[in-house]
Amino acid sequence: MTAPLAAVERTALLTAALRAAETRREDRLYEDPYAARFAGDIGPALLAEVWHATFPPDRPRTLPSTPDYNAIRTRFFDDYLQRAVEDPAITQVVLAPAGMDSRAYRLQWPARVRYFEVDRPAVLAYKRECLGDVEPRVAHRTVAVDLTDSDWEGRLVDAGYDPALPSVWLLEGLLYYIPEPDVHQILRRVRAISAPRSRVAADVVNAAALTLPHMRGLLDVFAGWGSPWLSGTDEPEALFDAYGITAEAVQPGEPSADYGRWPDPVPPRSVRDVRRVFFVHGVCRP
Repeated sequence: MTAPLAAVERTALLTAALRAAETRREDRLYEDPYAARFAGDIGPALLAEVWHATFPPDRPRTLPSTPDYNAIRTRFFDDYLQRAVEDPAITQVVLAPAGMDSRAYRLQWPARVRYFEVDRPAVLAYKRECLGDVEPRVAHRTVAVDLTDSDWEGRLVDAGYDPALPSVWLLEGLLYYIPEPDVHQILRRVRAISAPRSRVAADVVNAAALTLPHMRGLLDVFAGWGSPWLSGTDEPEALFDAYGITAEAVQPGEPSADYGRWPDPVPPRSVRDVRRVFFVHGVCRP
């Protein structure tokens, strides 16, 4: 058996449980045939905690709908990655961290693409154990490192990544779990190893999502698991721009990130003191 997963790594099992639940829906936004095996027994238990906090039986929901959010996020970034590799210049896909993601196994990829999964050794070992003899649909390499390690770029290059060629990066379910200085450090390092015309995407929350009283129920669940939300930004485009990435940010429920599933109003960006999630994506400038 592989080593047990740490607190933040275990949140990947929650994502797997959410994707398994979405796959069982008749109106599903995607199908992930591997999510249930990744989730195991722990993922559904984590999801039950989130569900109880989000949909309390004795009062109206005030928290964002995690199942709908996760379904939209997964579909949005599925579409984003698939559109990115339509550009013949894009030959490299990097998921950092990879978590319990199965896009290398469930989506179709051009033959020219090399697909890199970066994550801690325990995560990648757990995934390999769950998948058994399932083979990816793409030239696939794993890089067993922590993104706070001093040499992860070198390990990625050793695995076949070429910094001189355009790539597409997805930093999904990462940035709000790490302190703000580490957010800046990761974006700086990703940009430094990405050629011009490369693309970078991530999901982030705003600052108010970390402090609003009505968010407490959800925040307390994650903090109780040892994986609190630690950082947010009200200006995601500016955050990316500081590192040479011209980006745009969309919120779940806006036309390009809705899919008929977001249940809440989307206040204009000028409205303050409301919770927000952003899907940020941009292109690296020369």
